Amino acid sequence: MLSLGLLIPFGAGTVPDRFAKTVAAIAAPAPAKHVTLVHDGLSETIETQAATAEDLLAERGLVRTPQDALSVDPARPIVDGETVTYRAAVPVTVVIDGTPRTLRSAAPTVADLLIQQAVVFDRHDAVSPAPSSLVENDTVVTVKHVDSWTETVRKKLAARVVKRWAFTLPAGRTKVVEPGAPGVGETAYAVTRTPDRKTVRRTALVSRVLRAPRARIVAEGIGEYTALSSLAAKGIAGTLRLASSALSMVATAYTAGCSGCSGMTASGRPAGHGVVAVDPRVIPLGTRMYIPGYGHAVAGDTGGSIHGNRIDLGFNSNAEANQFGRRPITVYLIK
Repeated sequence: MLSLGLLIPFGAGTVPDRFAKTVAAIAAPAPAKHVTLVHDGLSETIETQAATAEDLLAERGLVRTPQDALSVDPARPIVDGETVTYRAAVPVTVVIDGTPRTLRSAAPTVADLLIQQAVVFDRHDAVSPAPSSLVENDTVVTVKHVDSWTETVRKKLAARVVKRWAFTLPAGRTKVVEPGAPGVGETAYAVTRTPDRKTVRRTALVSRVLRAPRARIVAEGIGEYTALSSLAAKGIAGTLRLASSALSMVATAYTAGCSGCSGMTASGRPAGHGVVAVDPRVIPLGTRMYIPGYGHAVAGDTGGSIHGNRIDLGFNSNAEANQFGRRPITVYLIK
């Protein structure tokens, strides 16, 4: 028989000692966590030993229903520093095109409530209160769908580009004389939505111009000039009246003292530089024009041999006329 006196007391680190520490550790409470709880819009930071979000709500005396909103999985363990948002569902009434239904919802705004209830709406529909309004106890939300309306659409009207010939610019060069500006047009449409609310049909009712576009004017150089070159000093503005169309012609030269000439033209003007003979069927008498290499001129005479695209240029001396000779030219008619 074993004597009690022979029993050796257990020292530190023996099995019974470690067992006692384990039991104490199991019995000790879990360390507290600091959690921010947002309840129906109110935020507070609390110290809790709750293991899950469900335990946290129970600890705060909150009973969650299936319609309530919780930002986290209720069974998932919560961690220190976490934010848990809880919103209790409230009774609301939704009236869609005159048909009411009562329900409970935790949606924060009217827009969220309608989306939650799969109610399709857009800016044309009548929603009351406004979609951004908060949902509270016994809120009544009405939606009246609108399937036809009138809308006005404004658009820019492009400015046309007008080209003008300018003898003050070298050939091939251009210069913007007037930048112009686009106009503004407005069209009213009758809009009808299809029953499925997926597409709309637009019918134009009336269109009007609110502001007319201002033309962009571009001067294009036509190169050399000799006679009347002093007029070039007046700049491009003095040549903007040149027509954008031009005539390709064959030119000859004559003087007031030519054989058979009286010194007076068919228009009663004295013959000389600046007065040209034309076929009136092509260029009417009195038409003003510009001819590169000759200058400004007026159709003031006719001639027996001047038919079709022929033109006879008046000069002040035989020497000038002989120097010019016969050559193809471009005649720019001035508006």
